[in-house]
Amino acid sequence: MAITDSEPKWYILHTYSGYESMVKESLLRLIENNNLSDQIADVKIPTEQTIEEKANGKKKVVERKLLPCYVFIKMIYSNQLWYLVTNTRGVTGFVGPQGRPIPMKEDEIRKMRLEEFVVDADFAAGDRVSIDNGPLEGFLGTIREVNPETQRAKVTITMFGRKQDVEVEYIQIKKVSSDAVEIPADEE
Repeated sequence: MAITDSEPKWYILHTYSGYESMVKESLLRLIENNNLSDQIADVKIPTEQTIEEKANGKKKVVERKLLPCYVFIKMIYSNQLWYLVTNTRGVTGFVGPQGRPIPMKEDEIRKMRLEEFVVDADFAAGDRVSIDNGPLEGFLGTIREVNPETQRAKVTITMFGRKQDVEVEYIQIKKVSSDAVEIPADEE
């Protein structure tokens, strides 16, 4: 019996080491050659930019894979697509029990930044917020400025006893009531 769904969902593919880009290109060709654009919506390899220092002291911006050996695919699951995708060169299978995929949850999609989420937030300068996601998770701060177009805010936090301005996305912060927050003496 074929399992199908009408709405595309994100799934995780496991690949051989170093084959991520080849798998992505092969899947894009598969979509084009078999007219599958209505069933496979997107294929991504999450990356981040890091600064690497070379032996000669020069610094270089390098694009690094966040999760080597994994490719993310947004598709309407069917047994036929499962067969086509898992038989793509370099793919070892879907992440899930017995190689059957499990759709990713919305919070996982946000953390991996597979999709842009537009947050309808009413943040303003002076609001107290907590950072709930990312490397600064757990910090409390005050919004200094907001940019609704880019969905980002500059927040002043206290790190190692010093005030520091950081830029975070709206989806990473949450308003906290001022009476629920204990403000350290150096911030008053």
